[in-house]
Amino acid sequence: MSSAVAQSADDLAAQVVKSAETTAAHLKKAREEIGSVIFGQEKVVENTLITVLCGGHVLLVGVPGLAKTKLVETLGTVLGLDARRVQFTPDLMPSDILGTEILEEPSPGKRAFRFIRGPIFAQLLMADEINRASPRTQSALLQAMQEGFVTINGERHDLPQPFHVLATQNPIEQEGTYPLPEAQLDRFLMQVDVDYPSFEAEKRMLVETTGTGSARARPAMAPGELISAQRLVRHLPVGETVVDAILKVVRSARPGEKDGIGHRLAWGPGPRASQALSLAARARALIDGRLAPSVEDVIALAEPVLKHRIALSFAARAEGETLSGLISQLVEKLR
Repeated sequence: MSSAVAQSADDLAAQVVKSAETTAAHLKKAREEIGSVIFGQEKVVENTLITVLCGGHVLLVGVPGLAKTKLVETLGTVLGLDARRVQFTPDLMPSDILGTEILEEPSPGKRAFRFIRGPIFAQLLMADEINRASPRTQSALLQAMQEGFVTINGERHDLPQPFHVLATQNPIEQEGTYPLPEAQLDRFLMQVDVDYPSFEAEKRMLVETTGTGSARARPAMAPGELISAQRLVRHLPVGETVVDAILKVVRSARPGEKDGIGHRLAWGPGPRASQALSLAARARALIDGRLAPSVEDVIALAEPVLKHRIALSFAARAEGETLSGLISQLVEKLR
């Protein structure tokens, strides 16, 4: 009996290794295809791919013109996903996203309601400038992002699988915006800051995008392959050292903790942050062709996972502290 169990465990391990190698090859091809269209944003592309591999949602923060919309469109093409875009505005209503019911008369004397699906019924939804919509409309995404379905007039409607929200936000222009509540921010697995490209990247962009033709990405994965990759991420083992590092970083960022930055914060991350960091570390390892995450993965991903889940206290803001600086202090202790 013991030999049979051992053989079964060996077969399972071999299967995981083979699946990881195949998935890593697909992901490498996907990154290459995205890189042929998006120039100079390697870290942004990597973190966005990591979020999708985890089955999560990402908040892209950056000034206009940094290819955030282009990234979402390209990601949909490369991963073979049905992608849709919604421009969030103050007059946008929840029904404009979720859908609505209309009264029809299919036959004389008979009336019935028919549900017309909104743009949220897509595998990849781009919520452009999400903070411009009213809180009522923003909250319409909460159930969808967490549960994978929406409820209209008491009836459940399942969303396509996989389902991911990639939201964008302008950090400069705040007039006429509604800051996202903490409950919704916590639904985003990562906040990815999109910075200006380097000189060489912008030079390449200038040359290749102002001519008569432009590069187009090609599909590298299918939705079924992406779902299999998401399942594989959860099967990758996480060592006790990595688990301890995750807990040390997250717990040190909570008010009340003696060793950490909690005394500089108004509030800190909850357990969902630990879960997100664990999944993200595994996904990063898989993208690099490794079968298990390391502490270096935790260090690399701590800022995008924690940044939107913590807030500076009034005293810390007055003293010129930044969230990036405080998180850097935390991860330095892991080196």
